[in-house]
Amino acid sequence: MTPLAPVLAHETWFTHGDHPMDWSFAGETTTLALLAGAVGVTGLVRLLAKRWPGVDVPALARLAPFMPFAIRIHLAVSLIGLLSLGYFLSPAMDLQADVIGIALGAVMAVVAVAMAAGWHARGAAGLLLAAGPVGMLEFGVSPVLQRFDLVGLALFVLFAGPGVWSADVESGRSEPFALGSAARAAWSLRVAAGIALIVVAFTEKLANPAMALEFLGDHPDFNVAQLIGLGLSDLEFTRLAGGIEVLFGLLLISGALPQLCVLMAAIPFNTTLWFFGTTELVGHLPVYAVLLVLLVFGSDPRLREAVADPWPWPRLRRPRLAIALIPRPRRSS
Repeated sequence: MTPLAPVLAHETWFTHGDHPMDWSFAGETTTLALLAGAVGVTGLVRLLAKRWPGVDVPALARLAPFMPFAIRIHLAVSLIGLLSLGYFLSPAMDLQADVIGIALGAVMAVVAVAMAAGWHARGAAGLLLAAGPVGMLEFGVSPVLQRFDLVGLALFVLFAGPGVWSADVESGRSEPFALGSAARAAWSLRVAAGIALIVVAFTEKLANPAMALEFLGDHPDFNVAQLIGLGLSDLEFTRLAGGIEVLFGLLLISGALPQLCVLMAAIPFNTTLWFFGTTELVGHLPVYAVLLVLLVFGSDPRLREAVADPWPWPRLRRPRLAIALIPRPRRSS
């Protein structure tokens, strides 16, 4: 097992006790120093990226036009998988056989089908965004915020469109994915995923150490610091794991060195599948989509710059770049 493996496992998906938030642990000097270190490392990575932004990989870069399709399919399969298990957006939210539960389940099914077909995909993305506040009424704010990465996928479809192999593009209702939309789509994707990781770091670890301690009590092998002889207690390991999770979130938000950051994050995200199987897979599919898009975009020099753009919206005042990455399909007469 890699030392990072338990860092990105969701405790709320695999614990069942009542764990009230306790911010005192997050406010301790050691925790604050660890968080400051995460901010510092992110700043150093951003500076390093100015000298060495990444490596051009043409074989991966050529996949860029297919990334909206990849986002749609990952999202559709995740929603169907979660719905089949009786969950809303994550295994931490059990759907009930009441009016709200049935309505939220129906929304998930409609969004999944629309995304898979690419039929009115932007409308489906908006429907998914609207389901979030309704879910908060049923399950509370924190569990829904922990799936903030789904906001990024929905916004990606809104900004970039459904892409190739979609009913919208084939019918001429939407344009193919264009370079001009990449910056806004990538910004939404990485910022939402980064925020989700940071929220999870606090709600499951740094501001809720009791939950993490219960999880480690049920899964003692996940304190890998003890296994490799570092001798960290479960509480100290919880602090370290939370700090690493915040670091991953900040690196995603920064957009710097996307290839390196994706390869680092992919290790723990994939390792946890060995331990938690289907539940972990369907819950993390949207995150895998984020990592795939950032890896592909980061392998193209034009798109890599778009990924690292800290705020792409002022460019809306300039003439829109209309270089399509793929030709628009002809309508049949």
